[in-house]
This record gives sequence, structure tokens and C-alpha cells, in this order.
Amino acid sequence: MTLIFTLGLIVLLSIASYHRASWNTALGVSIATLVIGTFAGAFGAISWLIFLIIAVPLSVTGIRQQYIIKPVFAMFKKVTPTMSETEKSAIDAGTTWWEADLFCGRPDWDKLHQYPMPKLTIEEQAFIDGPVEVVCGMLDDWEATHELTDLPQDVWQYLKDNKFFAMIIKKEYGGLQFSAFAQSCVLQKLTSKSTLLSSIVGVPNSLGPGELLQHYGTKEQKDHYLPRLASGKEIPCFALTSPEAGSDASAIPDYGVVCKGMWEGEEVIGLSLTWNKRYITLAPVATVLGLAFKMQDPDGLLGDTKDLGITCALIPTDMPGVEIGRRHFPLNVPFQNGPTQGKDIFVPLDYIIGGPEMAGQGWRMLVECLSVGRAITLPSNSTGGIKTIALASGAYSRIRRQFRLPIGQMEGVEESLAKLAGYAYSSDAAVSMSTGAVDLGEKPSVVSAIIKYHLTEQMRDSTNYAMDVHGGKGIMLGPNNYLGRGYQGAPIAITVEGANILTRNMIIYGQGAIRCHPFVLTELGACAIEDREEALAVFDKALMGHIGFTLSNLVRTKWMTFTGARFATTPFKDETAEFYRTASRFSASLALMSDISMAVFGGSLKRKERISARLGDLLSYLYLVSATLKRYNDEGRKKEDLPLVQWSCQDHLYHCQRALADLINNMPSAPLRAALKLLLFPFGRPVRKPTDKLEHKLAQILQVPSETRNRLASYVYLKNEPLNLVGRQEQTLKDVLAVEPLFDKVCREKGLKLPFFQLDKVAQMGLEAGILTQAEADKLASVEKARLDVINVDDFDPADLLAGKAARNSAAKKADAA
Repeated sequence: MTLIFTLGLIVLLSIASYHRASWNTALGVSIATLVIGTFAGAFGAISWLIFLIIAVPLSVTGIRQQYIIKPVFAMFKKVTPTMSETEKSAIDAGTTWWEADLFCGRPDWDKLHQYPMPKLTIEEQAFIDGPVEVVCGMLDDWEATHELTDLPQDVWQYLKDNKFFAMIIKKEYGGLQFSAFAQSCVLQKLTSKSTLLSSIVGVPNSLGPGELLQHYGTKEQKDHYLPRLASGKEIPCFALTSPEAGSDASAIPDYGVVCKGMWEGEEVIGLSLTWNKRYITLAPVATVLGLAFKMQDPDGLLGDTKDLGITCALIPTDMPGVEIGRRHFPLNVPFQNGPTQGKDIFVPLDYIIGGPEMAGQGWRMLVECLSVGRAITLPSNSTGGIKTIALASGAYSRIRRQFRLPIGQMEGVEESLAKLAGYAYSSDAAVSMSTGAVDLGEKPSVVSAIIKYHLTEQMRDSTNYAMDVHGGKGIMLGPNNYLGRGYQGAPIAITVEGANILTRNMIIYGQGAIRCHPFVLTELGACAIEDREEALAVFDKALMGHIGFTLSNLVRTKWMTFTGARFATTPFKDETAEFYRTASRFSASLALMSDISMAVFGGSLKRKERISARLGDLLSYLYLVSATLKRYNDEGRKKEDLPLVQWSCQDHLYHCQRALADLINNMPSAPLRAALKLLLFPFGRPVRKPTDKLEHKLAQILQVPSETRNRLASYVYLKNEPLNLVGRQEQTLKDVLAVEPLFDKVCREKGLKLPFFQLDKVAQMGLEAGILTQAEADKLASVEKARLDVINVDDFDPADLLAGKAARNSAAKKADAA
């Protein structure tokens, strides 16, 4: 009887913990069970004594704080590493959103699906259908990247005239004031034509003077600069990175010293600025320079503080001593990017963005704005690129033949095509969901880091898969190569706005653990409270909640691993239910492993970057799964799209599983590793990679026009016009599919097994034999030229490959000879 009641109590407490019941509820359940058990003869005085020994110290606040919490708090303060002001600013920046639900081990899937699906306004759609289409049609990407190493002047002017640089600027200042989702759609379409074009448009609409001015500028600064930025009269850039401060932007050596100087005939207090910056997009052509520097007041002209911290100012580039114009050459994607320098340049204090009162607030300003901008520009550019090369690779694979069949029917090629299709679907889902969060008013710093890292990595991988599919077609640069520049430029997105190594190993989980965990930030905050009693009370409440949280995740994890999460709630009972259940299981595992890692590594977890990276991977891939499931639901749960959902979820959950397994294998203790394997994978690893059969379905989606394929092509420039290689190839795909029955008809009637080329000769053969009508023969013959345009590659006169000085010298020699 005692054993039955004891087991019953354990079950009841486990159920309470699973559902995150309060301490008082758990205490009430325990007392009720003990009372009933006492009347049943199962419990006696010893049982009650054991219960009181445990319950009283934990329940009585004074006793708990004095004898349990106080020593634990002292130990916690001793092992907790100090946090720099820049780290505090980064952690405080932005807001938490759906990622916090995932981190806490109990995601509410109904809440996810209640977030509204982002949509374009009539004005935004008209801009995409109008000016965006026009500028895509204007640009010859080969001319811009190979011959001009810049956009043509007419394209530059069109961008200015149509306010492409003013998508974030409010209408009251003459801007377009587009939603984050609309900005993303614009950038995706521009990328589908040219990464050069999207890079130049993306930066002014991301982290830069325009955004900083709108959030922090004085009225005078806004009234002066924003209308000029909106109209294109000013070209902005923002200078943050220095040779000695890349990823560690807070270490910038550039400085501004508070001093007195002459300005417009009067002596005023201002700043003497000295800087040396590099990698600054639009710096060579900028008219106004946003500058980040460390502000110093050695003579105390503004007060007692000598080192005021990072500050941001606006500097007109036509000021004497401001050096711009020289260019970097970023991997043959020659967007305007270069260094800028200045030495002892005096400006008044009102050049500080936000005025003198914002002195020293620059780092906070930057990280708050970056949490939004990083969620839009690079993820959108990457998504546009992934979707474009997925469509192009599918079309090419269906048109190009070897061994008498389309190469897309070869299983090796199918494997690459499947990954392209899956990434195209899930990356679009992730950027749509994330920009939708921005439009809801969120500043999702953790989410922006997740999608910046993973979508730029997916873009790099997708480019490699596409190059494998295209073979020689992909590696021969020229006017007819739509992959080469993207392949060359893929590392650029990996490097900028927080290098991907830094983002994965430090930022995603480093920020996520503190911001998303329901108790850690409060515990850390307690260490900074000067009043001891108040600090102890705050820490007490947070720690007790933390313990309950950990126990709940332990119970939830144990239950879901042993049951395969079969009883986890899901919003739908269809083919997607298994993905919701598995994601819930891994969410609980993430929450539990976070607390275990904090307990095992303590303050050194901050330096265990690879442990942090794996925990971050768990959070990231759960976010990508969530976005995929949300997209499927938002678009009406169309069954024909289900293979894309299945592949994406299986792939991402497989990566979750691998991250979790690698995390266990790198715990420092063998007994701990054994216990965690038994806890988290008692019956082996449950998630399998997508099957060959599923990948065959995805490969087919990319090769045959359909509504599903059209949805993958959203906001991709596919107009069939001379300067759009991908659009022309799309038309060729449709034409090839249309004439294949005619080709097969000739082969069948003639009893021949002809290769699918020289279609003009096949057409003539069919016409002469009376197999084809004249119209059918003409149709078959007309496809031959388009087919050859798809598979042929460029070649050059050696003189045409000379660039820069070599080309000019060659031309001069020819002129002299003439």
C-alpha cells in the first residue's frame, strides 16, 4: 500500500510538473495524498516527518532565503562573469518573440498560427509590378559587373528617381514607408536579376543614417536629411568597421575628442574626429557619412565623464579632410564599397545623431537598429537568390540531356535539386514570418541572427548544388552565365553584418539563452541590485521558478522521449502532426539541455563556443520548422505543396537531432553522457533524413510548371526579355515540354531512337514523312535555337578579357599602331 501511494504521489507530481503547476499546487497535491494515504494505512509519522523536513524549508520564505537562497546567491555571484556595457546593450536590444516559446520547451502552436500572414498593400504591390520590374529589365548584369564594375548611370538615376533608397523613410519626409515584408519582396526580386543591384538598394534601407535618423535624430536633422535621402539628393553610408574592429565592433579605435573650435566664424564646443574605416558600402559615392566613434572629453568640457563611449554622427563627405572615393573589389560583385578616412576634422556637437544628449549612446542605437535591419536585407537577398537558382536549375535539368534523357531524371542530380527546392520553400517561409514579426512591432534580435546565419548559409550551399547540376555551364563566366557571380559573391553575405562564425557560435545562443530563458535574465539582474534584501528576494523568486522550470522540462522530456511524443498536442491531425510533435520534443530537450549546460559549465559556458553553437542550432532549426509549418497553413494547406513541407521539416529536425547528439557527446563526464543518452534517446535517434522517394518528388516539382512551382517563384523576376537569362530559360522550358510529344511522334513513326538535339532536322524529317504539319514542324524547329542558347557557354577573343589598365594599354597600343 505504501509503495502504491508513493508511486501515485510521484505520478501526480510529475503530471503537475509536466503542466507547470505552481509550487502551492504541488504542495497541495502532496498533502492531500499524504492525508488519504494516512487514513489508508500507507503513511505514518516517518513519512510525515520526511515530508515536513523537505517542505517547510522550501515553503517558508524566511527560512528558505536565509539557509538556502543566501549561500546559493553568494556562490552564483562569485561564478557569474561580469558583463561589459556593450554586452548589456546587445542583450537589452530588441524583443523576444516566437523563439522564446521554442526556448521554453512548451511551444503553443495555436499561437504561432494566429500571427497574421504578412501581405502587401496595393501601393507596395504596384511598386513591385512597376518600378521593380522596370529596373530589372534595364540592367545588363554582365555589363555592370564585368565592364563597368558599377551600375550604369541611367540605372542609378532610376533608383533615385523612384525612391528605391527610401523604402524605410516615412511618407511625411517623402519616403515610401514600406513594410518590412514589402522591402523583403523588393529585394528578393532585385536579387533574382542581380546581386549587385540588390546589394546597392539593400544597404541604405538597412542599418544606416536613414534608420538611425528616424529613430533617434533631432527634429532639425530629420527635417534636413530625410527629405534629401528620400529624393536621392543624398547618398548615405554608415562607417562602423575598422581594421582593428571587425566582429568586435565595440573595439573601434576611431575617436572624437571634445574640444573648442571655430565654426562658421564662431568658437563653439565640438568634436575633433579621426577615423580609418573599411568595408563601407556606398562610401565611394556617399554624400553623407554616418560615423561611429568613441567619444572622449579629456578636459571635462561637457561634465565629469572622460570616456563617453561609442557615439554616432553625420558627416557631409564634401567637408575638407574627409577621404572617400577609393574602392574595394568584393569578389567580382562590384557594389560600391570602400574605405574612408579623416584626421582631426572639427564638427559641432549637433552633428551627433540625436544631438549632444545622445553622446555615448551609439552602441545601443546600432544594436537596436541592427536587430531589425539584419532580419530583412541579407535574409531577403539570400532567399531571392535561392529561389532563382532553384528554378533555373530545375529548368536547366529538364532541358539539358545526356544519355538520351534529361539530366534531372538522374538520381544524383535529383538529390541536388531536392535540396534546392526544400531550401527555396523553407527560406521563403522564414523570411516571410520574420519580416511579419517586424511589421507587428517586434525588434527580433535573436530571430534576425538566426535567419541571417542560416539563410546565408543555405544560399552558399544552394549555389554549390546548382553549380554541380550545371557543370561547365556554371563555371564559364560570360553574358549567358546566371550562376557565376552569385557563386563568387556567396562569401560576402557570410561575412558581413556579423560574420557567420561569430553569429552561430556566440550571438544566437548567447543572446537567446539570456533573453528567451524565463529566469536567467532576472537572476543576472539580481547581482546588480545594491540593496541586499531586495536582491535576495528577486533572486529567490527567480531561482525557485528556475528550479520548477527545469524539473518541468525534465519530466516533459522524459515523457516525450519514452512515448515518441505521440501524446503531444498538435493543431492538426494530418501528415504534419508528426512534425509538431517532434518539434515539441526537441523544444523540451533544448530547454533542459540549456539548464544542464549552465549547471555543468557555469560561467565558462560563455567561452564554450561550440557548445553554445549546438544549443543555438537546436533553437534555429526549430524556428525554421515553425516557419515552414506556418507557411503551409497560411497558404491554405495545399496538398500538392506537402512534399516541400515534409522535406524541409525532416531536414531541419534531422539537424536538430544531430546538434543534440553532438551536444551530449561533448559533455565533460562519461556518466553524464550515458545518462543523457538514456534520457534523450532511449530507443535510438527517431528522426530520419528525407527519403530518395521524397527527394524525387521535389526534383520533379522544379522541372515541370505547376502551381506549386509558381509559389516557389514568388517575387522572382521571370519576364521573358533579352537581358533576363532566367526568364528566357523559363520560356524555353515551357517550349521544350510542348514539343516533346512532337519529337516522340516522329521517333515513333520512323522507328528511330533519336537524341534530343538538332530538332530542326527532326522537324524537317517529320514534315517530309507527313508525320508533322507545317505548323508543328515550325514549332519544333523554333525550339532548337532556344535550346542551344540554354546549353551553350560563352567564349571570348583574348583581348576582350583584358580589364582595367590592361584594356586601356591595349587600346592605346592599337591606336599608336594605327
